[in-house]
Amino acid sequence: MEKKSEQLIQDVPTRWNSTLAMVSRLLCNREAVQATLDQQNNHRWVMLTEAEWGKLQRLEVLLEPCRYVTELLGGEAYVSCSVVLPAFRHLDRVMDITDDDPAYVVKFKNAFQRDLEARQAVVNETWFKVATALDPRFKDLKCLPREKREQVWTSLENMLQAAEPRRAATLQPSTEDDQPAQKKRRSALLLGSDSEEDGMESGELQRYRAEPSISIDDCPLQWWYAHSGAYEKLSVVARKYLASPATSVPCERLFSLAGHIVQKKRAALLPENVTKLVCLSDWLKKKK
Repeated sequence: MEKKSEQLIQDVPTRWNSTLAMVSRLLCNREAVQATLDQQNNHRWVMLTEAEWGKLQRLEVLLEPCRYVTELLGGEAYVSCSVVLPAFRHLDRVMDITDDDPAYVVKFKNAFQRDLEARQAVVNETWFKVATALDPRFKDLKCLPREKREQVWTSLENMLQAAEPRRAATLQPSTEDDQPAQKKRRSALLLGSDSEEDGMESGELQRYRAEPSISIDDCPLQWWYAHSGAYEKLSVVARKYLASPATSVPCERLFSLAGHIVQKKRAALLPENVTKLVCLSDWLKKKK
């Protein structure tokens, strides 16, 4: 049929997006599969009906945004923690039920929304909200309802104000021969310093909110590195929240790589050699 020879893909419950890959490959090779089955002279093999082929096409359209989101949240070469809430919002819009949806699509979307709500209920939503606000790409917080956006900035401002007294306490020396008057004067200086720092932190946050959003293709960590001088304290918080991966996929991928290296015939490898081999494998993959 003058088409590329391809193998069919099987759905694997433990592999992300394998259902979509199976459906897409089958739809691309529909005529070839039909022609092959017709040559077998085996009446027990029944091909899909036209209605079932139509359902597969609708399923492919519904699962494509899921593939995009899972690949986005499973990356390790870019910031992914701040993308979780926008991704949830994107899936909510995709799975909205419309009047044109047939009954089986409505059933699928309802099941998908229930599963998504169950997963959202167990995530650290507070962490994701702060990470999203500290990402210059999504700091407008359009993924959240309007009434919840200001709460995120309030909690972030309280976080900055609470961090400075702890830092001042660690820098303050403690001696047993301090006189009460000296302690009182030192406390007064400390209170004055806190007041000034609070105003500075609030100013940092207000100036950051007034900054224009950057492109979706830009790296937020590079943006914070370039603006670390203007936002001395806020940039420290941003590095803490944005550096966290959204999922454990990068770690699991690393464990899988180590499992391919340390096998039964190579069980005597020294730990430092395993580390070197894992690093070499990662570097060679990136070089390709």
